[in-house]
Amino acid sequence: MTEHETDVVVIGAGQAGLSAAYHLRRSGFRNDSGFVVLDHGDRAGGAWQYRWPSLVLGKVHGLYDLPGMTLGVPDRSRPASEVVSEYFERFEKTFDLPVRRPVDVQSVSRDGERLVVASPTETWAARAVINATGTWDKPFWPHYPGQETFAGRQLHTADYTGAEDFRGKRVIVVGGGTSAVQLLMEIAPVAAATRWVTRRPPVWRGEPFSEDWGRNAVAKVERRVRAGLPPESVVSVTDLALTPEVRQAQAAGILDRHPMFDHLTPGGAVWADGTRFDADIILWATGFRAALDHLAPLRLRTPGGGIEVEGTRVVAEPRLHLVGYGPSASTVGANRAGRAAVREVRALLGRSAVPSLTRSA
Repeated sequence: MTEHETDVVVIGAGQAGLSAAYHLRRSGFRNDSGFVVLDHGDRAGGAWQYRWPSLVLGKVHGLYDLPGMTLGVPDRSRPASEVVSEYFERFEKTFDLPVRRPVDVQSVSRDGERLVVASPTETWAARAVINATGTWDKPFWPHYPGQETFAGRQLHTADYTGAEDFRGKRVIVVGGGTSAVQLLMEIAPVAAATRWVTRRPPVWRGEPFSEDWGRNAVAKVERRVRAGLPPESVVSVTDLALTPEVRQAQAAGILDRHPMFDHLTPGGAVWADGTRFDADIILWATGFRAALDHLAPLRLRTPGGGIEVEGTRVVAEPRLHLVGYGPSASTVGANRAGRAAVREVRALLGRSAVPSLTRSA
C-alpha cells in the first residue's frame, strides 16, 4: 500500500471537483504536496463522458462555463459527451491540475488530525477533503410490487446507449424529468408502442431555460438539505421545457402521460383500475442519488437520512466539504460551491489567497 500526505484531497473531477481544483491552484496550493484530485474515470469529462451519444450539446440546458475558461462556441450538433469531455481535458491541462486517474476511492476515515482517503492500492492523509463525487454512479431504482417477476428487460437511464435497442419493442418509460422526455421522443419512432408513466403530472414551461429558472430549482433542493434530509436531484425539481420538438411530440401523442402503475407482472404493468400494458422493456428514467458510500466510516447521516451541511462544510466533520451535492449539483451551483469550499479550507488551514494563477504552456 503506497501512502501519501497532502493538504487537500479533492475526490472527483467533474464540474464541482474541477472548480474546487481551480480555486486551490489560484490560492497557491502546489501539486501533490498541496492538493491532489482523485478521479475514477478513465479520462476527463466527469459524468458527461457516459452520456448517450444522441444527447447532442444543443439538447443540454444549463451548462455553465468552468471558472477561468469559457467553453467557447462549439458545434451544438456534436454529442455533449465529446464536447464536454474535451473541454474538461483542456481545462485540466491549461491549469496544470494534479488529476490522478483512474483511482477508485473506497473510504474516507479519521486518523487523528488527518482524514485518510483510501483506494485499493494507495492512501492519502489529508488535512481537508473536498468531496465532489456527484450522482452518476448511483442510479436510483424505485421498487414496485412484482418488479422481480417482470420477464422482459429493465434498464436505467445510466444504461441507455441509443434507441436502436428498442426497435420493435413495447416500452414503458418511467420518470417525469427531462431525460425521460428526451429518451421517450427518441424511442417512440422505432418502438412498437410506448407508454409514459410518472408519479406526478408533469409541469410544462413555455419559456426558455434561464439562470433564474435554474436558481429556483436549486433553492428547492437546498431547503431539504438544510433540514438534514437527503437531497432530491436538481433535475427532479426542474420543470419541463416546451420546446418545438416537445410540442410536436405532444401533438403526435408520444407524450401522453399516464399515472404510475400499481404493480408489474411477467408480461407488463397493471394499474389500480385493472388497465394493463404488455411490455418488453421498462426504462427507469428515475434519476440518481448522491454517491457517498465511501464516506460511511465517518458516520455523518442525520436521523432524517441526509448529511447536515452549512454552505459546503459538513457540520459533523468540519474538515470535509461536499460540493456537487444537493443544491450545488447543477453546473452553476457546482462552480459556486467549489469556490466557497476552497475559501473555507484556506481558513481552516490558516492560508491566505494568493492572487496568481499558473497556466501550463
